[in-house]
Amino acid sequence: MSENNGPMVIICNSDSAGVMPTFIMGASGVGIGEDVILFFCPGGSQVLLKGELEKFQGKKGLPDPVDLFNTILDEGGKIILCELALEAKGIKVEDLRDDRIEIMNAPSFLLEAQGAGITLSF
Repeated sequence: MSENNGPMVIICNSDSAGVMPTFIMGASGVGIGEDVILFFCPGGSQVLLKGELEKFQGKKGLPDPVDLFNTILDEGGKIILCELALEAKGIKVEDLRDDRIEIMNAPSFLLEAQGAGITLSF
């Protein structure tokens, strides 16, 4: 993490246009040593289901989103799903693409993100 900065927080609220920027910036953040937290609101939650990121593969000029996802988690970043998505979007925990995805309510996320040095929203 950069000196004098809290975590890099990226919020995704879109299942389409916001997906690739979220993962590109997240992987870039862990690549430069930032503590990265990705938070997926219900509007962006479907992308965390098994088989969904693969729909974004092969886009001309863009990196593989599955590789970006794995890089973020493998390098110590956090991927958090808003617990509201479970009921609002009918998501079952067993359908998430990785068991390292955390489920968190909004107040807990805000405590986790407190003092963020960089905040992005897509």
